[in-house]
Amino acid sequence: MASTKYDKKPEPGDLIEIFRSGYQHWAIYVGDGYVIHLAPPSEFAQAGAYSVKSLLSDRAIVKKEELYEVLGNDKYNVNNLLDGKYKPRPIQDVLRDAQRLLGMKLPYDIVTNNCEHFVTELRYGKPESRQVQKAMVIAGAAVAGTGFIAASFAVIKAFFGSKDTEKY
Repeated sequence: MASTKYDKKPEPGDLIEIFRSGYQHWAIYVGDGYVIHLAPPSEFAQAGAYSVKSLLSDRAIVKKEELYEVLGNDKYNVNNLLDGKYKPRPIQDVLRDAQRLLGMKLPYDIVTNNCEHFVTELRYGKPESRQVQKAMVIAGAAVAGTGFIAASFAVIKAFFGSKDTEKY
């Protein structure tokens, strides 16, 4: 499991990458120990790391919680992954927009609108998910080389089995 990155204390507007068993959950740090995140059913208390609920759910709730509560026993990194690609939006706009979304039930799709898309859109104005992009590349290679069934397993493994992250 990845180690918690203690050398960089989160600042408001930072993206928090949380290492769950088999995937990464994402939140945005809003200050005073709190994060805002898009919480599909698998991110609710006692849902379990491999909950099928997220795969089947089409809605998720925007929640504000203490970082340590969202972490549970998992580790995290401050990972502003797209700072080299996009200019971050002004912090006051990011925090305002995140606060406005609190409590809302938003559309959720593990491939096109997940928690990573949610936080990258807040920080950069661009919804992106490296987990999904990586899974799609692996699936494309698997389809070309081994067929649809193998490709499906490759996508599942890439999305739920990777712990690769960029370190800043």
